[in-house]
Amino acid sequence: MEAVVFDLDGVLVDSETVWDEVRRSFAARHGGTWFATSTRDMQGMSTPEWASYLVSDVGVRLRTDEVARGVVAEMAARYEAGPPVLPGAVAVVREVAARYPVAIASSSPPVLIRSFLEATDLVDVVPVALSSEEAGAGKPAPDVYLLAASKLGANPTRCAAVEDSTNGLRSALAAGMTVYAVPNPHFPPDPKVLAEVTVLRTLSDLPSALSAD
Repeated sequence: MEAVVFDLDGVLVDSETVWDEVRRSFAARHGGTWFATSTRDMQGMSTPEWASYLVSDVGVRLRTDEVARGVVAEMAARYEAGPPVLPGAVAVVREVAARYPVAIASSSPPVLIRSFLEATDLVDVVPVALSSEEAGAGKPAPDVYLLAASKLGANPTRCAAVEDSTNGLRSALAAGMTVYAVPNPHFPPDPKVLAEVTVLRTLSDLPSALSAD
């Protein structure tokens, strides 16, 4: 193993439900209609992608750039008191980073990734932290994982990825990485995709799983 790449939302921060609440309420205020599939459809999308989805599919009556600015501003306001870091997440990142180069490959916008790193004092521990906005297509496309590996100077097929959602898992698999799933309890991944990866009970099991491999 040459490097380990972490997803952010749902793996290191308990933010998937926050994203859902913010986008739902924003859509409702601006003429949108939320569908049963909307939440899962947007998981893994980059900011331009989900903003476009809210306009084209949900029916929000704003321009795409206005949707992106409005939702991200609300998320940033939620993060002002500190991002909802999952228990043990920082300790796991530090433990893994003591053995391997680490990166974050997230669908969150750069401002929220920076907020997490600064709040957890991980800026110097995580040398590469990327938003899918910077990589091209969002998840399930492999772009952000491939870019993370490239910036770490690692072969993607010799990298581990840690994910929680269906689209995130598909993204890391498409990048050719060894994939570990910490299934999101709020939005459980597709069982067919879970069958293709190593499923962990909790993130705290990751260091020992990496040692075993």
